[in-house]
Amino acid sequence: MTNELQTEFKFILPKGLVDDQGKIHRQGMMRLATAKDEIWLQKEPRVRDNPAYSVLVMLARVITNLGELSSVTPDLLENLFTQDLAYLRTFYNQINQQGSATMRVKCPQCNSNFNVELELSGESQATP
Repeated sequence: MTNELQTEFKFILPKGLVDDQGKIHRQGMMRLATAKDEIWLQKEPRVRDNPAYSVLVMLARVITNLGELSSVTPDLLENLFTQDLAYLRTFYNQINQQGSATMRVKCPQCNSNFNVELELSGESQATP
């Protein structure tokens, strides 16, 4: 058994971020947030002017890779589809607050509970 702390998590966006050339970027990597990230967020002028912008600023800080994009910025993330933004918010909360990238769900057909790996969005694999 290893005591190594996992600090980065893979994800796949349900729809994907479309760049200026029309290329879709779905696969990415998100790291755990740090106290420094929280402090940075409080200093960001756009967040002070519009607190709703904080989610984009924080995601831009913790997403270390998204497809073939060279960097991830809040301005770039403004182009996310709302489904992808909701996914990233859930994923962020899951890895930072619960410490894992799984979510407990209930099957709408048989009502059984099971875990879903969030990093496989759109291609979910259940674990009983």
